[in-house]
Amino acid sequence: MRTLFFMLAGYLSGSVLYAHVWGRFISHRDVTAGTRDGNPGTANAFTKGGFLCGILTLFCDIAKGFFPVWLFLLQTDHGDLSLALILAAPVLGHVFPLFYHFQGGKGIAVSFGCLLGLCPFIVPAVILAACFILFSTVLVISPHYYRTLASYVSAAVLTFLTVKIAAVRWGMLLISGTIVSKLMTCDEKKEQCKVKLL
Repeated sequence: MRTLFFMLAGYLSGSVLYAHVWGRFISHRDVTAGTRDGNPGTANAFTKGGFLCGILTLFCDIAKGFFPVWLFLLQTDHGDLSLALILAAPVLGHVFPLFYHFQGGKGIAVSFGCLLGLCPFIVPAVILAACFILFSTVLVISPHYYRTLASYVSAAVLTFLTVKIAAVRWGMLLISGTIVSKLMTCDEKKEQCKVKLL
């Protein structure tokens, strides 16, 4: 019952799309209108809604992933395999939100929030951040669509290879699988993938 409660709470928390909330409250507009990807996420909140809208969206999207995981871990430990489901629930809610007819965002910020909820164990969050940095600065993959795909696939593989906690490995796999499936099925116009060194 506890696992079911936190799964549901995480999913519902993820289902609140703060780009829409803060966009309407602060800039009185739909921050996804007229954008290339129509994504209700941090990037469009910044570009269409302004700095305050963007920073509040970023903070809330991270928080809605962080708190369900962190609160769950106050009552259990990393060895409980149900943690994998709790880790993925907010991301699933953001990607397929109940409150927006299951049409959500890509889930990048909320996935970082979920992984940071494991604190003080932040290795998976560091792995994901390192993958994004690698594919943004060293082996540069563009456009962002392909960079995100490469980052999540690489992070899932590296987490399986380096993290000993089974629940965290499976949680990262569920998170990555959810985001990759969203990217593969989204309506965003996909440009040619380009890779260059430095």
